Amino acid sequence: MLRRWCILFAMLALTAGTAIAAGSASAATSATSGYNPGGPIHLVGASSAARGGLSNEAESTNWSGYAATTGTYTSVSASWTQPAGTCSRGDQYAAFWVGLDGYTSSSVEQTGSEVDCVGRTAEYYAWYEMYPGPSENYSNTVRAGDHFNATVTYTGNNSFSLHIADTTRGWSHTTTASLAGAARSSAEVIAEAPCCTASGGILPLTNFGTVNIAGSTANGAALGNAGGVTQIVMIDSAGRDKDSVSSLSGGENFSATWLRSN
Repeated sequence: MLRRWCILFAMLALTAGTAIAAGSASAATSATSGYNPGGPIHLVGASSAARGGLSNEAESTNWSGYAATTGTYTSVSASWTQPAGTCSRGDQYAAFWVGLDGYTSSSVEQTGSEVDCVGRTAEYYAWYEMYPGPSENYSNTVRAGDHFNATVTYTGNNSFSLHIADTTRGWSHTTTASLAGAARSSAEVIAEAPCCTASGGILPLTNFGTVNIAGSTANGAALGNAGGVTQIVMIDSAGRDKDSVSSLSGGENFSATWLRSN
């Protein structure tokens, strides 16, 4: 799998105070390194009237979904069914994850799943990342239709627990990792078009149809009740929506539907 050109640049920005120590999971770095499925949001605009019925909306070139952004956050969780990728030509990418940080801070602590198109072939996998460190792939099989639960928890002393479970296939991983200086200033549940092309642009978004995300929580309560929740809309360079994000039902549930790749 072609992966993550951005990491080549991000690694140059690592400071001596950033320590990443993988713990109780067996994870493998992508065999075809190149770009990351994570990293901070690329904001391009905001408005006071959200389409999802909340008070805040932001426009981004790489994220869509919901983020709580006005507190200090110790946990975030959600579940989703891995959508199928429709691959016709070219390479395309789509990641689905939960995480802390990245909305107003430069680190992101996150775990999720992905579907990438390598030409006409859809490839599926799960991963975690302590950005700006590199992403790590889990070696377990992932298929369209698999049901995922994921949680990122701050456990104190710069330490995080990143848990992801494929309940359809019966595997799970809990990775312990440390990151000094994480702000914990946001908690988010996101569908993403990963960064970056060789020129630094956002990669084409895989046609994932619709992903349904449920049970979104922050600090143990419904995400919609976490305060300062922002609906994030992914747009292309012409300002067109790249996917459609539903309202946040019950404060916890929403869907994202693919509209275009670029």
